[in-house]
Amino acid sequence: MGTESDVQPRSYWRFSKQDFFPEKSFENWSSYISALSETRLRFKDRLLNRSDETTELVYLRKQSENSMKRQLNWWDLIWFGFGSVIGTGIFVLTGQEAHDHAGPAIILSYVASGISAMLSVFCYTEFAVEIPVAGGSFAYLRVELGDLAAFIAAGNILLESIIGSAAVARGWTSYFTTLLDRHSNSLRIHTDLKDGFNLLDPLASGVLVIASMIAITSAKKTSYLNWIASAVNTVVIIFVIVAGFAHANTSNLQPFLPYGAKGIFQAAAIVYFAYGGFDNIATMAEETRNPRRDIPIGLLGSMSMITVIYCLMALSLSMMQKYSDLDTNAAYSVAFQNVGMKWAKYLVALGALKGMTTVLLVGALGQARYTTHIARSHMIPPFFALVHPKTGTPIYATLLITIPSAIVAFFSSLGVLASLLSVSTLFIFMMMAVALLVRRYYMRGVTPRANLAKLIAFLLLIVASSMGTSAYWGLKPGGWIGYAITIPVWFAATLGIAVMLPQERTPKVWGVPLVPWLPSLSIAINLFLMGSLGGETFVRFGICTAIMLLYYVLFGVHATYDMAQQIKTESTTIAEDAEESKPTPP
Repeated sequence: MGTESDVQPRSYWRFSKQDFFPEKSFENWSSYISALSETRLRFKDRLLNRSDETTELVYLRKQSENSMKRQLNWWDLIWFGFGSVIGTGIFVLTGQEAHDHAGPAIILSYVASGISAMLSVFCYTEFAVEIPVAGGSFAYLRVELGDLAAFIAAGNILLESIIGSAAVARGWTSYFTTLLDRHSNSLRIHTDLKDGFNLLDPLASGVLVIASMIAITSAKKTSYLNWIASAVNTVVIIFVIVAGFAHANTSNLQPFLPYGAKGIFQAAAIVYFAYGGFDNIATMAEETRNPRRDIPIGLLGSMSMITVIYCLMALSLSMMQKYSDLDTNAAYSVAFQNVGMKWAKYLVALGALKGMTTVLLVGALGQARYTTHIARSHMIPPFFALVHPKTGTPIYATLLITIPSAIVAFFSSLGVLASLLSVSTLFIFMMMAVALLVRRYYMRGVTPRANLAKLIAFLLLIVASSMGTSAYWGLKPGGWIGYAITIPVWFAATLGIAVMLPQERTPKVWGVPLVPWLPSLSIAINLFLMGSLGGETFVRFGICTAIMLLYYVLFGVHATYDMAQQIKTESTTIAEDAEESKPTPP
């Protein structure tokens, strides 16, 4: 798997039909029409069957032809954690959401979204230690929930990657103009297009391309650059917190809840974007020297510190300037200017630029590795799974994310992007918590059917009651009758799993504590925050999901079915050869 003898002597720079559509279903039109006629049977097969750890760790990795280089340690991962998370979210969305939804209570929004993010970190860490491959949540869901759930996650991962990078790049432009002491939209091209899409941003597109070119060269070199940029960013963050409190005026905290409790959770659902990116660390497992030790340290260590930093930064901003006076594009820079520290706004803008640059760098690494593993499964053409023999990086997968990201960043505003990104992120993290409960309480060939039925029933009750709580909050935020029904149902369903079902699998190295309570709470919080987003966001989310499912029916289900059959044939052949090679007893 990881030796040079496995590398096939083929040119990396190739673009044949066989590289994009090697499956039997796509050999010709006759084969494709025949495959379409079996769609129902193939869909059922993909829905009911599961991948396994050997497939993810061994068979699929061969699709890349060349191995990624194991050269990262826990120190790299901690800084990747900082680099992938601290950027546009805290520097841009804090001011925007404090001004529009939460007021000074924005700190509580960061606490709520931070708790949700930390619960998701626990789930990711257990999976990343047990299944250390580049696929991250996509690979984990294939193993526990099957191909369809993994495909829906894959579509949202790709959507999240494209939109997330575009959103960060748009924020980069805003802070760069602040550094130049110009209006935030001065470097954008004004047009007569629909509001939200009328400010064209060529600079954002250019920054995305440059970050991706750096990421393509080497994961370790990108790590070195990330260290330097993150160190500069850390100095700026300390300055923001200390100087902000030095110019604090407690009267700016009044009223603390100008928009009520509903505003807190509306803002929490949006600023959750600020925590997005930590899952990129899980995708580095394949390039980590000791994933069982390094990933828990990298994920949990970096996210714990980031949560505290976010709360302190949000509080310092709220105390420095009245929430109604905050600039929604570059809140920190303008706040320092208003307290007489005009020079500080340039330092803050520089730090924000550094932070956003590292987010783009680490994002380009992690997103490409997600895409690589998705392509290894043939969910998208395996051409994008190829790893370059010299750089050890997936160049084609990187370009697959970079090009559409640059196009989206060119047209779309940050406000349009952030809400859609949040719903995709929250949806994936909710599915990860469900997958963890399935992993702990169900094992194929071992768990009795009666216990499986109970587990499915309890999971449905947990999801349904969480959705009910979220819906009731949206309809009657001041009511209580709905909560008196949904919360006890959630509690009873979680208690049912804890009391009535034995755990079938115990983590070998590191596991989520307080199972099933913490994963169940993660499901509830993620669904609650999803419900706090606007209806327009779900319309966009629904349209994107419908397009994904159409693609799956026409292409994905057939490609993955063929791939599964190929792996089954190979594994059977290997087993038969091994049996034949055994010495004959005398």
